[in-house]
Amino acid sequence: MAQFSVEPEPGDLIEIFRVGYEHWAIYVGGGNVIHLVPPSEYPGAGSSSIFSVLSSRAVVKQERLQDVVGGCRYRVNNYLDHQYRPRPVDEIISSAKEEIGEEVEYSVVSKNCEHFVTCLRYGKACCRQVEHAMIAGEVTLVLGILGFTGYSLLKKRSQNQ
Repeated sequence: MAQFSVEPEPGDLIEIFRVGYEHWAIYVGGGNVIHLVPPSEYPGAGSSSIFSVLSSRAVVKQERLQDVVGGCRYRVNNYLDHQYRPRPVDEIISSAKEEIGEEVEYSVVSKNCEHFVTCLRYGKACCRQVEHAMIAGEVTLVLGILGFTGYSLLKKRSQNQ
């Protein structure tokens, strides 16, 4: 259900395309989003900073969508609607607003901005980016093992001849 050029509605997941990754926020209306960002000593570093992957803590913030997006592309992407029933919008918004200002544990792999917003919308934390990265890593590992095994067999065969 990823859509480009669609005006977000309260409770929608917003996918923001950064260089090398996607940042996620939840639209709460009035041009505002709530999202998870690492605390930063550097003004303006926020969610677009490389420092986000180094942090083990994050802060829940409400900010203007356009400020969070900056010059990046974004889209409404309620990609799990076919798999999970979204919580009622008023529950999504009130749960998100209750979190504003909270500092929480952060992990790129298990507790990131995508986990945060999917948990708000569906009551279940999911992260497609991590799932895809893990699958790619597993495929790379299997191909590496197969390549090494094939190379070893060919080398052994040539030594036996």
